Order: sequence, then structure tokens, then C-alpha cells
Amino acid sequence: MKAPLTRQEVAKHASEEDLWVIVDHKIYDLSDFVDAHPGGSVVLTQFAGQDATQAFYNLHRHDVLQKYSGLCIGNVEGEKPEVIDPQPGDLSQVPYAEPLWLTPQFTSPYYNDSHRRLQKAMRVFVETHVTPEAIEKERDGTSISQALIDKMADANILAMRLGPGAHLHNRKLLGGVVDGKDYDYFHDMIVSQELTRHNQRGFQDGNMAGMTISLTAVRQWANDQELRERVTEEVLSGRKKMSLAITEAFAGSDVAGIKTTAQLSEDGKEWIINGTKKWITNGIFSDYFVVGCKTAKGFSVILVPKTDDVEVKLIKTSYSTAAATTYIEFNNARAPRNHLLGEEDKGFVVIMSNFNHERFMMAAMVGRWMRTVLEECLKWSHQRLVFGKPLISQPVIRFKLAKMISLVEANQAWLEQTVYQMNHMPYATQSTHLSGPIGLLKAYATRSAHEVADEATNIFGGRGITQGGMGSVVEMFHRTYKFDAILGGAEEVLMDLGVRQAMKFMPKAML
Repeated sequence: MKAPLTRQEVAKHASEEDLWVIVDHKIYDLSDFVDAHPGGSVVLTQFAGQDATQAFYNLHRHDVLQKYSGLCIGNVEGEKPEVIDPQPGDLSQVPYAEPLWLTPQFTSPYYNDSHRRLQKAMRVFVETHVTPEAIEKERDGTSISQALIDKMADANILAMRLGPGAHLHNRKLLGGVVDGKDYDYFHDMIVSQELTRHNQRGFQDGNMAGMTISLTAVRQWANDQELRERVTEEVLSGRKKMSLAITEAFAGSDVAGIKTTAQLSEDGKEWIINGTKKWITNGIFSDYFVVGCKTAKGFSVILVPKTDDVEVKLIKTSYSTAAATTYIEFNNARAPRNHLLGEEDKGFVVIMSNFNHERFMMAAMVGRWMRTVLEECLKWSHQRLVFGKPLISQPVIRFKLAKMISLVEANQAWLEQTVYQMNHMPYATQSTHLSGPIGLLKAYATRSAHEVADEATNIFGGRGITQGGMGSVVEMFHRTYKFDAILGGAEEVLMDLGVRQAMKFMPKAML
């Protein structure tokens, strides 16, 4: 960087061939950048040799300056930058941008030092390793790289995503910030929420989401201990991938309506599977599928390995193909008999109990998305000038923000209350008493997302419906929040589930 320069010196560099500007008391030499500027050269030459701080922040966020920090040649003499320059792992200082437990002025009974250590380490990991690839994959639609999978496996992030359990014992979680035996559902929630902060919705599901909802079924329901431990190690090491294959074109939330069949071979040693599955996350690159099938007297769940008899095709949806959403055809596909999960013809309980953790993760993730969108709106409303005044000066904007804050905080409070219950209930009890409340929580979260997406888009205006640029996070959220409203059980189904479960516990004496 050059020695401190005066504003008078900057003013001398005011042509397209020799173009300097000042932004936040820093001097940028844009002479070689003019032709490469995504917005064209004219907007830069309009501010050649001048202080462009107000104009810049009326169009861009500070991270753009960080991206092009190499163009900075020094500070204005006697002046210091005023805008916060966040670094990987930093907490946001924007009000409501972080949950209350991470805000210095507030306290919470739920969290201890290990939760804070994990949150910090996860944020650094995501911002350093995940976000750059997430942006790239969301753009080109390709699947997650093995290199990133290996990094997550080495840090035991893949293992943490299954939730608490014996699989975490004797593992160093993110270098040892948490003892695997101490890992609880608040740690689990933190991992889920921090992993969304790259703000790329397709990649969010492409980032091994299939594993989180299929390996859990193997861990809980495999009858063969050797199979359970072998598949667990293969997947958590990143050597193998897997996905949950329940949904069909014939049956979505109506799991009982599936048509894929499984029959035992004549010698009784193998299952023979025939049928199709649709909208299967990560199916394109999976080595195993946890498949829901019709069997002789009911419904069974079988772990099916990828063979030549399993054909996968990519499905394009509203978000990026980085999610690897898949159509699968099983054409006499085979699986060893011991790959049955749970009991034959009684697989409905396997799937229903497995849904709890999936829906909990989705509620946590969409809650974090809403908070990120709220932060974007708070920044934008202070940054954007309309009729010479910041957008925040408009009462209607403050009303919209108040509504969003209320929804975000209500969702986090309900989520934390649910997590506390999960920490004090064994798996079987959760299945009995929390499936209804978790279903209602997820439905409330996605209904809230509908409201937040709508208000945020109106606050951002044209930018809120433009991919890329200032409103990119809002545009992404508005385009993709419906995935959470449908995947893992549609809102209407989950709301009905919640009420029906409550009906089971209604005391007859009240009737």
C-alpha cells in the first residue's frame, strides 16, 4: 500500500485511464478494473477522483470491498475507516442478526461454553471452506466436491449432523472444541444453523443432506450390528454417500401409498426391489439408498446398494441442481436379506420415527435463513436512500421489520424449547411425544418463512427478484423457501399430525 494520500491527490486521478476513488476513507485504484466492472465503466467514471462512499453503499455491501481489497492503495491521510470489516467467524453486530444467546446483552439458560466454542469453530469452517464452494456449485449446478466432503469428515462435521449418540464418542469434533460424549441437541442445532450461512439453498441440500436423513435410520434400525457399523464408518469417513428414497410420483406425504415392491428371492437370501422413487435428494451421487417398499403383508424399509440395476436421473427444480435431486428406477435391484431395517412389514414406524430429526433440522435451518434475511433487510433499509432519506425512515418499512423480527424470534424460542425437551427424552419417548410438536414447529417455521419472504422482497423491490447483487439472498429465499414447506412432510400434513397426536392424549374425563 502507498503512503497516506490527501484528497487533493486523489482528485488528480479522474480519467478512465487513471481512475482513483475514495470509499470509507480508503483509496482504490480502479484504472485496470474499469473494463472489468460488472456494472460497466460509466458508473465508475462518474465518480473518478471523488469520494464515492455514499454511492457505493447505496448499491453494494461491504463484502464487495473485501473481495476487491487488492485494489486498495492506501488510506486518506489523517482519516480512519468507519465501516466494520468483519472477519471469518465474527458475530454480526446488526440487531437481531444473531440469536439472543449470542448477543452480549442477553443471557440464556440453555447454552454453555462448549456451545459457544462449537458455534465459533463452525462459523470459521463454513466461511473458510464451505461458502466459496457453495457459491460455485450453486452457480454451475454440479455436485459437492470430494475435497470438501473429506474436510468435513476429518473435522467430524458429518458425524455431528446425525445428532447426539455413541457414534460421536472418541471423536475429536472440529479439533476438539467439544467432547463427543457431551454433544447434545443444542450442539446439533448450532451445526444445522451455521451450515446454512453460505446462503445457497440448492447446495444446502446438496451438502450431504441425504446422509443426515438416511444413515440415522441405519443407526437406529439395522438388525445386523456389523452392517450398521460398517456403513456408518463408510459414510462418516466420506468414502460412501447415501440418501433416503421414500417419496414416489405415486406417493409423497402419503407414505402408505407407495408402489415400489420388495420380494425375497427364491433362495431367501436377497431382496429384489422394483419400482421408482422421485425427488430424492443426493440420489445422483449416492452409493446406498434407504428405500421404502411394499412387502407381502405391509411396508418395509431396506438398505439398497447402488448397482447397475439402479438407474438415476437428475431432476431440475426451482433451486440449483447442486442438490442432486433425483429420479430413481429400481429394476430387479438386489440387497442382502440382512439389509432389512426394523421388522419386515412393520417399516412404517422406522420412517415415522426417522422424520423427527429431519423436521427438527429443517426448522432450525429455515429459522436461521429467516434471521439472515432479516439482517439483510435491516442493513438495506439503513443503507438505501429514497428521496434523500434512508429507507428506514419510512414507518411502513419499520412495521415490516417489526413483523419479521417477531416471527424470527418466536421461531427461535419455540425451537430452543423443543431442543431442551429432546435433550431430556430418550429416542423412543421423542417418537411418542415430540413428533406432533416438531411437526407443528416445522409447519409454523415455513409459514413464517412465507411471511418473511414476502415482506423482504417488497423491502428490496426490484433487487429482491434479481439473482445476484444486493438482493441475492432475498431472491434466493423467496424462490426456495417452499422446499422447506414441502420436503419432510407438507405443512398441511404436519399440522394435522400435530392435532391428531394431541387428540390421543385428550383425557376422556373432559368430554
